[in-house]
Amino acid sequence: MAEGYKKILISLCLLCLIILSLLLNIVKIILKPVWRLLMGSRVPVVVRTPEDRFEGIEKLGYNFQPNYLSIDGGCGIKFPRVHYVDEGPREGPVVLCLHGEPAWSFLYRKMVPVLVNAGYRVVVPDFIGFGKSDKYTNPDNYTHEMHCFVLRKLLDHLNISQMTLVCQDWGGLVGLTTVKDVPHMFSNLVIMNTGLPSPVLDFNDDNGDPVTGPPSVLGKLQAVVPFVLWRSLVQLIGTNMPVDRVFAFALKRDNVDPAVVSAYGAPFPSRLYKGGAARWPLLVPMLKDDPVTAHLEAARNCLKTWKKPVLVMFSDSDPVTRGSEKLFLNLIPHAKQVVVKGAGHFLQETHGELLAENVIKFIDEEN
Repeated sequence: MAEGYKKILISLCLLCLIILSLLLNIVKIILKPVWRLLMGSRVPVVVRTPEDRFEGIEKLGYNFQPNYLSIDGGCGIKFPRVHYVDEGPREGPVVLCLHGEPAWSFLYRKMVPVLVNAGYRVVVPDFIGFGKSDKYTNPDNYTHEMHCFVLRKLLDHLNISQMTLVCQDWGGLVGLTTVKDVPHMFSNLVIMNTGLPSPVLDFNDDNGDPVTGPPSVLGKLQAVVPFVLWRSLVQLIGTNMPVDRVFAFALKRDNVDPAVVSAYGAPFPSRLYKGGAARWPLLVPMLKDDPVTAHLEAARNCLKTWKKPVLVMFSDSDPVTRGSEKLFLNLIPHAKQVVVKGAGHFLQETHGELLAENVIKFIDEEN
C-alpha cells in the first residue's frame, strides 16, 4: 500500500512540474516574437559542423573512413549532405545500424569492428541534424518523412538489400517505418531500447496484447507523466538543449570517460546545430491525429505479419523504454529475446562488444 502511495506522490510531483513547464512555455510563446524582433539575426538554412570538432575521436575507437552523400530531391531541391560509416567487405552480408536522439554513429563504434571481423559489411549513417551530417538550423525542417526519405535514398545509393537492421531509440521509429515500406530489403531485425508508441494520450492502446487489453487510466497516466515532462522541457529549452549534460547524466553510473561524453556533444558547437536534437522528442505522437501516428501504426501492423527472424534486445535498466519490449514480443511471437543486464538507455556505449556478439550469434542461428 505504501509503495502505491509513493508512486502516486511521485506522479503528482511530476505533474506539477509539467504544469510549471507548460506555463513557462506559454510565456515563451508570448515573448519569443519580441525577442526575435529585437535580437534576431539572419541565419543560414543549413550548417556543417567544423571538422576540427571531431579531432581526437579516433583515440576513442572511432577511426572509420568518412563517406558522404549529397541527395537530390528533384525539382531543384537539395538535401543537406549525409555522412555514413561503411566498413567491411563490399560483398559481405549487410548490417545497418541506426542511432537515435541525440546520438550519432559514434554510438556504434564498439560494435562495428566486431561485426566487420566476423565478415559483415556495416553501414552506420548519421541522420540529418546529427553527427557529421549537415544540419538544418530550423527545427521545423525536421520531419519523420524527411528522415525516412533520406534513409531510403542512402540505401538506394549503396544498392544494398537483404540486410539486418539494428536499431535503437529513434533509429527504431525511423528504421521500422522504413521496414514496413520496403520489407523485401530486410532479412533480420534487431530491436533495442526503442518503441513504436501509440499516441501518448491514447488511453485505448493495448500495447499489442488484445488479451490483457489497455491499462487503467491511472496506470496510463503514471506511465506517460515522465515522458510528458521530458517533452515539455525540450519544448521549453528548444535548441538550447545541453547535449553534453544529457549524455553525462545518462552515462553517469557507468563512469564513462569525460572525453567520450564530449565526443557525443562534438557535432553541436552552438544552438544553430541543434535543430534536429530539439525536434525529435516533439515528433513522438501525443494525439491520434499527429503526423507520425499513422506511420507507427502501419509499422505495428507490418510486424504483426512479420515472418523473418527478429531479436528483441533491451536493457534491464533503461528508464526511457522500460517495458516497451513487451510490445514487440506481443506483435512478433516468434521473436527471440535477450536482456542486456546492467545496461542503460545507450547500451551500445557500455555493452557494444557484447551486443555485436549477440547479433552475430543470432544471425548465424537463424540463417
